[in-house]
Amino acid sequence: MRNQNVNGKIPVLEQSVVVFSQNYLPLCQVNIKRAVVLLITNKAEPLNIGMGDEWQVTVTSPSLVMFVPQHIRLIINSSERVWKVPPVNRREVLRRDRHTCQYCGSKKNLTLDHVLPRSRGGQHTWDNVVIACERCNSRKGSRTPKEAGMQLATKPKAPIHPAIAFADKFWMNVQANLE
Repeated sequence: MRNQNVNGKIPVLEQSVVVFSQNYLPLCQVNIKRAVVLLITNKAEPLNIGMGDEWQVTVTSPSLVMFVPQHIRLIINSSERVWKVPPVNRREVLRRDRHTCQYCGSKKNLTLDHVLPRSRGGQHTWDNVVIACERCNSRKGSRTPKEAGMQLATKPKAPIHPAIAFADKFWMNVQANLE
């Protein structure tokens, strides 16, 4: 949760603005300073997507008064950076699984575990590798979780593009606010 001052409001410089692509895909959130720079340099335009409380922050300087909306849309042509699925390695799997054993929830003595063991034909792929603590990994051994009577917290899958993950989260929040 964001820091709030005594009257319950979020300080202006800690507020954020959602940035949409030219195609109206929500890309990311930026701070007020960055949003002002994008608007002043004509790299973005205000966007009203009709979600109700379209707050506007008033930013003033000696020569300018500017209203910063909650949403802005990029109007510059920018080539999308190519994003590749990261390699399956300890660091990336730890990040995906939030440094948590996928069997018991422990955050200590973590190892990589192959859901279908390699000794039984399992591959070293995103949908077959999870984080497990040493205890759970040892208990599971060369069996599948079902054979060992263990339940995975989440189904392993490859990471998705950060912009798509942000867009999914953004639209879920919009839908939750409409209900």
